[in-house]
Amino acid sequence: MDDYYVPASLLSLEFRVVNSKFIATISPAFSVEQAKIFINKVNKKYADATHNVPAYIIGHGSSLISHCSDNGEPSGTAGRPALSVLKGSGLGDTVLVISRYFGGTKLGTGGLVKAYGDSAREIIAAVPKAKKTLVHIVSLECPYPLYEQIKLSIRKHQGEIKSEDFTDKISLVYSISVKSYEILLNAISELSNGQIHPEIIKSDQVSLIPSGNFS
Repeated sequence: MDDYYVPASLLSLEFRVVNSKFIATISPAFSVEQAKIFINKVNKKYADATHNVPAYIIGHGSSLISHCSDNGEPSGTAGRPALSVLKGSGLGDTVLVISRYFGGTKLGTGGLVKAYGDSAREIIAAVPKAKKTLVHIVSLECPYPLYEQIKLSIRKHQGEIKSEDFTDKISLVYSISVKSYEILLNAISELSNGQIHPEIIKSDQVSLIPSGNFS
């Protein structure tokens, strides 16, 4: 699976269109269940909104699950434009809710499509992104004299040390992107004159996402 970007955190932004207020809220979601839970939280937070329009995409590329709803707006004027922008953004694993507070002036069909589409574009442009990438989880044993060099090499290649165990040797478990695995493997082999033999424990599709609390 190719690398792709996801929202790195939850974000909400407010927009004004004529007299209506739009609040766009976006977050990473890695399953349909997570997306639905997030949508319910937004619905409760903005329970007094005239409409809470959801859209989400789970996965990326050819393996994509998507959903949207107009939530009472005229058919095709709210959820569909938001989802269309979301699909065209290059993001994956994303849930978006656009809450509208009606201000007394009707926007018309074209105005609604533009307002929901623009709100989606603005929040997608503003939210910090994180890359979701395929990684190997790798273990190795190294002697104490090579520990610092091995650790620095892992970090130099954007690997992340998961655990360390100090006995007569040092046992390390680290994650490294599949794309960088061979490069790091060669670097470790060179440092140890071929004496250290890392082993892949498993492979996983992961992304380091800062936690975002919705309150």
